[in-house]
Amino acid sequence: MKNFFLGLLILSILIACKEEGNKEIELPRIAIAGLAIESSTFSPALTHEEAFHPLLKDDIFTSYPFLSPDSLNRKRADWIPTLRGRALPGGTVTREAYESLVTQTLDMLKENVPYDGLFFDIHGAMSVVGLDDPEGDFIIRIREVIGKNTLISTSMDLHGNVSERLAQNTDLITCYRMAPHEDALESKKRAVDNLLERLENGKGKPAYKAWIPVPILLPGEKTSTRIEPGKSLYAKVDPVTKDQGIIDAAIWIGYAWADEPRNHAVVMVTGDDKEKVVASAEHLANSFWEVRDEFEFVAPVATLEESLDMAITSQDHPFMISDMGDNPTAGGAGDVTWTISEILKRPEFKSKSGPSLIYASIPGPEFVKKAIEIGVGGKISATAGAAIDNRFSPPITLSGTITAIEHGDRHAETEVVVKIGSVNVIVTKKRKPYHRESDFTNLGLNPRETNIVVVKIGYLVPQLYNMRKGWVMALTPGGVDQDLERLGHKRIKRPMFPLDKDMDAPNLKARLIQSSDDI
Repeated sequence: MKNFFLGLLILSILIACKEEGNKEIELPRIAIAGLAIESSTFSPALTHEEAFHPLLKDDIFTSYPFLSPDSLNRKRADWIPTLRGRALPGGTVTREAYESLVTQTLDMLKENVPYDGLFFDIHGAMSVVGLDDPEGDFIIRIREVIGKNTLISTSMDLHGNVSERLAQNTDLITCYRMAPHEDALESKKRAVDNLLERLENGKGKPAYKAWIPVPILLPGEKTSTRIEPGKSLYAKVDPVTKDQGIIDAAIWIGYAWADEPRNHAVVMVTGDDKEKVVASAEHLANSFWEVRDEFEFVAPVATLEESLDMAITSQDHPFMISDMGDNPTAGGAGDVTWTISEILKRPEFKSKSGPSLIYASIPGPEFVKKAIEIGVGGKISATAGAAIDNRFSPPITLSGTITAIEHGDRHAETEVVVKIGSVNVIVTKKRKPYHRESDFTNLGLNPRETNIVVVKIGYLVPQLYNMRKGWVMALTPGGVDQDLERLGHKRIKRPMFPLDKDMDAPNLKARLIQSSDDI
């Protein structure tokens, strides 16, 4: 009988152990949300809801290879994606578009509360009609739904803006460390890794968040990490994060083409060691201030006339010209016709035997419609451009031969190439930046064998940069004019370098931001 009861006891223990082993480990519940755009308030363009191409729920995972179904991070949490929208840089977002996208996000968040964490994927330079600091407004409204206990980890572009209320309402925050942004996915993964680690180790929110506004406002074309001093400045960030007691550190250049009080550089450091957090933030902020006079354009700059003179006489092909003032990757309307008008006036390009030139690009939906009716090989004469930004030049009449028509591009929708003399002009139904070699080759154009390639862009993205043999950035007009003084900021905090070149040294002492627990 004794052995019988002993057997029952052992059996019950084994059953209990088996049941315990079969229990699923309770994973943290993490939501995903975010809206991203750079919005120039100096452009007459407006950005509407459809420009964000919003991804909903499970479709969001396609944006994050580090959250693919077979990834380790995907298995570390119960992920609840809501809405993620990302628009090409452009004009101010309409209030209707903002409210619609935010409301949709909040409604989806309400469906699955509570959450342990939220991955907040934003750019940081969105402007909205009648609303300052949209990202600060957005995160406050998210907090009203998910509560203050949920751990929020925010990923941003280094050209974003970090207001004090954004800093308070987020818990973990980081941004890119490279311009061009070759580390975008790496930075987003870092934000997710930090979030998962703090949830798994039980430490939760950082004990300290140091925030330092730095009164510097510079364009990205002067702060590229390809060259000094940006290269060395950003090289100081990663070593700071390796110090025990520090979670992450970041330097935001800020966004120069919006006129709001939050538009300026910022340094933030988060961690659990107060002394190290403060010292690290002040070290980075002072390092930034000390090199403020050393920032120069990442490439030679010149007027458009000088740029074309250089390109025509150069033996280095392709010779790239950046049409900077209307750069749609920085917030320009993308339809300023001034540059292409000046190009077509030049006698060198009147003949088919002149220097070959590709111009990318100018929007012209009516031109595209007419080109489709005529077809490839036909002659066309129709107007394009300046439907939105006609401050510098009116719509332009393009008369030439249609050499290509392509449909289906995500941004342009339809692209047409018209040959005028020795110039191939790309006309699009909707604006599109041209970043990759395939953007040209898909249209039957070979940029590597073209004398001159003119792109509406600032600093060249990697594929164009690696392709160029010569390069100059042209100081052209538009909504993202590189001459900041000519833009006429009225609402940014002053003094601000370089608008106030002789300003006194600022207070760069760290400000410890309240925890989101204290909201």
